[in-house]
Amino acid sequence: MIVTEVSGSVHEDPAYARAHRERVRLPVARLSQRIQRLTTDHGREFGLRLPVGAPDLRDGDVLVAEEGNVVVVEVDSSDVIVIAPRSIGEALFAAHSLGNRHLPAQFFDVDSNFGAEVMVCQYDHTVEHFLNDHGVPFTRETRTMEVPFRHAEHTH
Repeated sequence: MIVTEVSGSVHEDPAYARAHRERVRLPVARLSQRIQRLTTDHGREFGLRLPVGAPDLRDGDVLVAEEGNVVVVEVDSSDVIVIAPRSIGEALFAAHSLGNRHLPAQFFDVDSNFGAEVMVCQYDHTVEHFLNDHGVPFTRETRTMEVPFRHAEHTH
């Protein structure tokens, strides 16, 4: 079987709540891959071939829905650094310094699951040392990220 589109989301459609779930566990880095071979937690294999321009996969996406059974994307937790600067100046300093390393980051506000205005990046020991050396507050956490980390396109 080859899946060519996402059927919906278990987080948005209550009809999927009653279905038996098979899960496809993916690391956050694979959410943006349009073509891949997948195996469910029940051992069923299938191909994924999403069209160009399709949105990235997300936790809870339904890839297969058939007669009371659904195959759902489940995103693995990631080792991340959650940076919580105390001021706009500290935020700009940290973002500029880490941006010079071309480090992919995601930004969240107080209404997010983080409950604060934070910058999140994948764990890297050099980032941890940088933040410690400059006294920028952060925590190292294991989180399920909703979207993949991406490098921004740029030119020099």
